[in-house]
Amino acid sequence: MNIDQTDWERTADVLRGWALDEDLKKRMLADPRIAAVARRLSQRYIAGESPDDALAAVRSAAARGHLGSIEYVGESIRSADVAAAETAVFVGLAHAIAAAGLPATVSFDLSHVGSIIDPELGFANAAELARATAPLDRALMISAEGSDRTDLVLDLYERLAVEHPHVGITLQARLRRTPADLERVLALPGRIRLVKGAFLETDDVAYRRDSEEMYDAYLSLAGRLVSSRHAVSLATHDASLVQRLVAHHGDALRADHVEFEMLMGLGTRLLDRLSAEGYRTREYVLFGREWWLYVLNRIAEDPHRLFAAVADLGR
Repeated sequence: MNIDQTDWERTADVLRGWALDEDLKKRMLADPRIAAVARRLSQRYIAGESPDDALAAVRSAAARGHLGSIEYVGESIRSADVAAAETAVFVGLAHAIAAAGLPATVSFDLSHVGSIIDPELGFANAAELARATAPLDRALMISAEGSDRTDLVLDLYERLAVEHPHVGITLQARLRRTPADLERVLALPGRIRLVKGAFLETDDVAYRRDSEEMYDAYLSLAGRLVSSRHAVSLATHDASLVQRLVAHHGDALRADHVEFEMLMGLGTRLLDRLSAEGYRTREYVLFGREWWLYVLNRIAEDPHRLFAAVADLGR
């Protein structure tokens, strides 16, 4: 079966559009039958609904030689009360990681803790989480959001980093603005995670996801980070990109300040191989019920995963 590349790209864009359609999500998950099917699709990418599920996944990753990062999945909270409750879940997660003694960081979206309701509310809740994670002596990572929120995310990150140097930030190689943003955040102490970027963006804002321009941008940004000696997570499960990174930067990627990070359920064998070859590695684990946007974006990254989704339905 031959499928034109344009058709693949259109399929991916449709999935990313669905991911951002909150009304569609509500209607789909309100139907118990559809919700059950969708939840089955999510199991490849989500550890489960509870912190204990995520901790178990991190233990499994640690047994394979990897560090961990845990995110309580969710985004675009529009109620201050809900944002406070979600922040409490993150704080509880930090305490659970500490009690378990696991080598895991915490990751979160600022919009999950109220930033789009009110930036001051988002800052206050994020600061509470920063205080809770400080005793872990590991990073608290702010995740990337759509380009329309990038300035908000970076502004709040700068404020947090003043008092909490363990707070890190995620940058998207696809965004044309990122080289300037990288110089901005290199002045701050927190770890920098470099991702491709999975959001639906226009061509004037971002390179096409699997274009040579995107690959060149990622390699250039990675080179700047690695040479800077700043703590960096090269977050990709794209085997071709990993091969290019190794070819370009060689043993420099084995330095203590560099790690490869991959999402649970994606790139598992590749991450295991990198660990066996002496690279520092981390597996990113998510838990929770608000997985709609995350799962659709994962499938959209590679429309071939639609076949895996069909296979999951038959399990």
